[in-house]
Amino acid sequence: MLHKFYPVLPDISWLERLVPLGVKTVQLRLKDAETPEIRRQIAAGLELCAAHDCQLIVNDYWREAIALGADYIHLGQEDLAGADVAAIRAAGMKLGISTHSHEELEIALKAEPDYVALGPVYETKLKKMKWAPQGLTRVSEWKSLISCPLVAIAGITVERAPGVLAAGADSLAVVTDVIAHRDPEARVREWLEVVAAADAYL
Repeated sequence: MLHKFYPVLPDISWLERLVPLGVKTVQLRLKDAETPEIRRQIAAGLELCAAHDCQLIVNDYWREAIALGADYIHLGQEDLAGADVAAIRAAGMKLGISTHSHEELEIALKAEPDYVALGPVYETKLKKMKWAPQGLTRVSEWKSLISCPLVAIAGITVERAPGVLAAGADSLAVVTDVIAHRDPEARVREWLEVVAAADAYL
C-alpha cells in the first residue's frame, strides 16, 4: 500500500538517513550505476525497508529487482517499452508507471498498473521536462480516468501538499523538496506531520 508521502531518493545512503524517521513508502532511483552496485543497493534497501515496515519501490531496474525479490517496480515510459511486463507480473511484483499525457496514460493503463504517476504537477528544477506543468485540474482529471491509485510528482512541497491531495492525488512523490532542503531530516518530519493531519481530516 502506498503512503501519502512518497520520497524518491537517489541512493541507499539517503534511504539510510530518512527511512528510519518513519517513511513508509520510498523509491530507490539509482542512475548510471553498474550492475553489481545496483544489486548491492537494492539488496540493502530491501533489508533496511523490511526492518522499518517501509515499502521499497525500485526504479527502472526490473531484472535486478526480480532477482533480489523486490515486490514493487516503477517504470517510466521508455523503460516500460523495453520491459517484460509478463515477467514482472509472474514474479508477483506490483508496478507503477509514469505518465505525462493522455497518450502515455493509455499506454500505461494497458499494462494494468498498480498505480499511475502524473507529472510534472508543478514546475520542477530537478530535470528539464518537455511537458509543461500539469496543474491541479489535470490531477483531478487523471483521478477520474483511472481506477488505481494516483501518484502526483514534481514541484510538490509541504506547503502545496494539501491542495494536491484535495485535487485527488492518493500519494505525493517528492524529490527536490527533501534532498535539496538544508535539513532533509527536519523536512521529512514536516511531511509526515502534514500527511498525518490529512489522514485525520479525511
